[in-house]
Amino acid sequence: MAKKILLTGDRPTGKLHLGHYVGSLANRVKFQKEYDCFFIIADYQVLTDHIQDTKQVPQNVEEVILDWLSIGLDPKQSTFFIQSAVPQLAELTMYFSMLVTIARLRRNPTIKSEAQNVRVDSDKDNITYGFLGYPISQAADILLFQPDIVPVGEDQLPHIEQTREIAEKFNSLFGKVFKLPKAIVSENSRLPGLDGKSKMSKSLNNAIYLSDSADEVKKKVMTAFTDPTRIRATDPGHLQGNVVFTYLDAFHPDSKELDLLKERYQKGAVGDVEVKKLLIEVLNNFLEPIRIKRKEFAKDKKYLHKIITAGCEKARGVGEKTMQEVRRAVHYDYPGLLG
Repeated sequence: MAKKILLTGDRPTGKLHLGHYVGSLANRVKFQKEYDCFFIIADYQVLTDHIQDTKQVPQNVEEVILDWLSIGLDPKQSTFFIQSAVPQLAELTMYFSMLVTIARLRRNPTIKSEAQNVRVDSDKDNITYGFLGYPISQAADILLFQPDIVPVGEDQLPHIEQTREIAEKFNSLFGKVFKLPKAIVSENSRLPGLDGKSKMSKSLNNAIYLSDSADEVKKKVMTAFTDPTRIRATDPGHLQGNVVFTYLDAFHPDSKELDLLKERYQKGAVGDVEVKKLLIEVLNNFLEPIRIKRKEFAKDKKYLHKIITAGCEKARGVGEKTMQEVRRAVHYDYPGLLG
């Protein structure tokens, strides 16, 4: 019996961090044993809000591949591919763009929130066609590969809802071609940033990267937000909103030991510096095997080229099968004239 298909991926805007690991990457390692996984590096998406940074994309694509490999994603089990290297995605986006109104796109809550981040108004004319149409492109990314499930964060659920709407509209107009993919929301939300104000993010400079050195981890953890109400180490400490304990919850291997530490902290029997030193040790123990693997993979550029070339070729093959069905359904296959 064939495995069910899963699709997910990352934008190549830089190296991946612990927030990516907790929110998505850890689950992907498990998923690749159960599903036929397609992992997309969504380079077109960089154009929507980082168009001035395209010269950095090739290096960032390589960084993403290295991060994937170092945490255990296996190209023998899964398909790694680059969005722009699969032309069928752009073709399918064209068809889908005729099925969605501007009003519907503007109602997408993710578009509204992301528009604020790039200082445009989704309801006015200072937004680009490509940015507003991002959910259509994402729907093509998903539906081209006929996935059964799409792992997402809760903030991405509106995109999956709109993807299903697009699939349903296409199917009703032209006959059933597309599955309706199911969203799987990660049980673990993304980590807050070191500043405790927002989720971990490169743009906010509050992230610990999977590739950070031991010294970098140490420096960053020592700046982490803890309990602002605590003046002395003997003051009772609060766990709610305390970034250090949030990270310990995610990465400490011994829950009983951690529970005892929490009790001591709440009683004022342990200081922030001691707790941060423990987190430094925990994170470096977790990251060291990842660092070692990453350095080894980084030495072999031919291997990186081989796996991404093979993945893109497979993605194009799978995508072309879907597009043949789409063209036939729309009557744009032109039998007798083409082919």
